Amino acid sequence: MIASSFIAKYLVWSFLWKLLKRIIIWFFILSIGSVFLFKYVPVPFTILMLQRCAEQKSDGKELKLSKDWVSAEEISPYLQLAVVCSEDQNYLKHNGFDYGAIRKALKFNEKMEEKGKNKRRGASTISQQTAKNVFLWPGRSWIRKGLEVYFTFLIENIWSKERIMEVYLNLIEFGDGVYGAEAAAQNYLHKSANNLTAQDAALMAVVLPSPLKFSIAKPTAYTLGRRSWCVQQMRYWGLKLDYDKEEAEEEEETPINKAKLSKKK
Repeated sequence: MIASSFIAKYLVWSFLWKLLKRIIIWFFILSIGSVFLFKYVPVPFTILMLQRCAEQKSDGKELKLSKDWVSAEEISPYLQLAVVCSEDQNYLKHNGFDYGAIRKALKFNEKMEEKGKNKRRGASTISQQTAKNVFLWPGRSWIRKGLEVYFTFLIENIWSKERIMEVYLNLIEFGDGVYGAEAAAQNYLHKSANNLTAQDAALMAVVLPSPLKFSIAKPTAYTLGRRSWCVQQMRYWGLKLDYDKEEAEEEEETPINKAKLSKKK
């Protein structure tokens, strides 16, 4: 009896272990495969889009999902720079995670918690937001956060910074039922994303932290003030986001290249 009971438990645990290994293997195959796929193929929809549609239907609103995928070349360089200035100024330097911003956010949140205030500050980079939008669901659980770190690592190593920006600006929510730069530009500014001015781009960028609270079509005094600040930041950058310059600087700063330069000297 004891032997048969032991064998039964062994078989059950053996089956569960094999099943777990298969699930893990397939998870890596599908996740890495999907990252490679979306390196070249437009992302058709996100879980957030489906969630918003469900919310619209449950609230009795007219179903709206406006999205028009365009290439990075068809999105104004001003907008690419504006979202960096507004959302992630270390975008071209970090590997997906801005550790300095994370430390500042933790300190700020601790102070707010000590004061009994609910105000919180996030530190998600454009890469993290893109990983979340493409592969995950909205939420704040530790499981989702862990998966966000995993997918951020993947896209930072498989996609280029230009591709991450392209996907980000084609999927990000700009308003109720409006996703991506082209749809937002057409709906709110009545022009294509390629024809945005620096002022237009800054206005679109500063609503992104809360696109359902702040409006591109009807900006408040606060939003216009943020737009002015963003334009000023863009001017500090020379009104251009230079991907190639940052990559060249990174290559020069690597230990191997430093050694080569010192030998030449």
